[in-house]
Amino acid sequence: MTRRILLVAAAGVTLAGCGAKSQDSGKRYTMQGEIKSLDPAAKTANINAGKIEGWMEAMTMEYPIKPDAEFAKLHVGDRIEATVVVNDLKYYVTDVKVLPKP
Repeated sequence: MTRRILLVAAAGVTLAGCGAKSQDSGKRYTMQGEIKSLDPAAKTANINAGKIEGWMEAMTMEYPIKPDAEFAKLHVGDRIEATVVVNDLKYYVTDVKVLPKP
């Protein structure tokens, strides 16, 4: 009986781990752009991005930033390089690198 409980618990942990990974699964694209505005309450940034090859033409739009530590790096006027993660109609920016000022 104890062995069966352990097997069920192990299976549950394994399945929970798979579910967590699926949230981050999605296509990843490199982006470069400039921060135009920030919304700390929503953890979003309005970014004037160049063409994101394979996903979108150049445009300025609102992007959720994840996790919070990545959002904390940003200031209006920063030039950034980052990764956009796209999963169907949902997307967010992560792996933010603030580029040196020219």
